[in-house]
Amino acid sequence: MRILFFGDIVGHIGLEAVSETIEALVRTTGASFVIANGENVSKGRGITEADYRKLTDIGIDAITLGNHWRDKDQIDDYIKYAPCLIRPANVIGYDKGSGCTVFKICNTKIAVINLLAKAFMKEEVNDPIEVLNDLIQDSQADIHIIDFHGESTSEKGTLAYAFDGTVSAVLGTHTHVQTSDERVLPNGTAFISDVGMCGAYESIIGFEPDTTVRKMAYGEDLSLSISAYGKKMVNAVLLDSDEETGNCLNIKRIVLVDGKGKYGKNDF
Repeated sequence: MRILFFGDIVGHIGLEAVSETIEALVRTTGASFVIANGENVSKGRGITEADYRKLTDIGIDAITLGNHWRDKDQIDDYIKYAPCLIRPANVIGYDKGSGCTVFKICNTKIAVINLLAKAFMKEEVNDPIEVLNDLIQDSQADIHIIDFHGESTSEKGTLAYAFDGTVSAVLGTHTHVQTSDERVLPNGTAFISDVGMCGAYESIIGFEPDTTVRKMAYGEDLSLSISAYGKKMVNAVLLDSDEETGNCLNIKRIVLVDGKGKYGKNDF
């Protein structure tokens, strides 16, 4: 089973970047299932119902979230009608939607699980390792793909090694910067500390550089805005998973700028 996973989609320019490349990527890679992190798609914070529909319309099969999952409070009203939307499973005191959804592709069951990390994060959450243990036992899926949304690379790596051979992939999201540590762990779990982002290439993690510098370096009282123009970047990973064992056979990073591979090995 070949699975394509897009990093955090930041703003509508990120949505446009994915929209413009998804068809060619799916065709060229032969991906059978597509996942994207959509927690920043609506003006950088949260996801509206309209943007959820846009993502599913362009061919995203599953949409994971993160620490901004509830920044658009309309999610409380529409999440029960959004079967492809997966919010963090380990949030406390919230019972709407699901943090683990099982999709059936041909005869293969794929569980997509979203978890929030603890280190350096503001949110108070249940322990991700304990929650993941319970979800895996209940899912009865053939393949488990984990979107682990957090700051700490070591926390992400710890969870990946703790479940090496039990889940197909632990894919880090949240930092918006793609790491180059992708690999298959000894017992068959694919891992990367962060998949990266889809959005404006000339930006600071998706946000307009000038106002970001003025706010963070010089303390001006400004709101950060999405960098909405210029080159469009897509960060993603491609997974090959064995449908019988659930192990991952290969993980490959994808970096596209205006639809072209930035690195030769990622040139489609």
